[in-house]
Amino acid sequence: MKRVSTFAKRLKELRTERKLSQLQLAEEVGISKTNIGQWEIGRSDALSEAVVKLAIFFEVTTDYLLGFEE
Repeated sequence: MKRVSTFAKRLKELRTERKLSQLQLAEEVGISKTNIGQWEIGRSDALSEAVVKLAIFFEVTTDYLLGFEE
């Protein structure tokens, strides 16, 4: 079984803390709902451009999202 990445866990955690659906988040940052869902379950990895958009939206660093800092 594949272990879910820190990015996947943190993305879902940040989204649910703000009480956003995957669709709402997708619309806010201009990314498809499918991508958000795939990233949250660890089925695919986000491209750097998407990671930057998400970090800006959630007001966190890209290093935090990727698990390089707490």
